[in-house]
This record gives sequence, structure tokens and C-alpha cells, in this order.
Amino acid sequence: MWQTEFEFTLPKGYLDSDGNVHRIGIMRLAKAIDEIVPLRDPRVKLNPAYATVIILSRVVIRLGALDEINPVIIENLYACDLDYLINFYRKINDLEENNLSAEKEE
Repeated sequence: MWQTEFEFTLPKGYLDSDGNVHRIGIMRLAKAIDEIVPLRDPRVKLNPAYATVIILSRVVIRLGALDEINPVIIENLYACDLDYLINFYRKINDLEENNLSAEKEE
């Protein structure tokens, strides 16, 4: 069986309302539905870039001691942490540019 969950460490971390920093988390592999559901969301219809926030809130299954990961948490990440998660998502789901171009050549 292949690995479906991957641990990560955010560069800065999510700062919660109590002043706690949450850096270590787990992201699971994305399913097709994870990329389909956001397309129905009115926030995405107004701003297509918001799909990234929703997708990440679905696939990040743990972040520090937080009980739940939702779009508000992803919205409040520092820019470097959001960029890190986007790149991590692309990496674990084999969406890297070099992987895509290699498939086209076959």
C-alpha cells in the first residue's frame, strides 16, 4: 500500500488567538472531489483563487493542536506558509511541472 498522509513543518506557523504557534501538520493526498467541491462555493465564483484556500482546508488534516482545519485558518496563514502548502500539495500529489512534462513526452 502506498503512503497517503504526509507530515510537514510550516516555515513560520499558524498563530492562533491564544498566541500559540502551530507548525507541524499532516496533509493527505487529494481526491478528485477535493478539487471539484470548491467550484460550487460562492466565494470561488467571486474569486477563483479562493479555490486554493478551500482545497488546502480539505487536505490538511492536522496542524499542531488544532481540532479542525477550515478555510479561515488557511486564510490567516502567513504568505510564506501558504506558498509552502501549495508547493507541498503539488509535490505529494505528483503535480510538479517536471512530472507533467515527462508524462507528455511518453
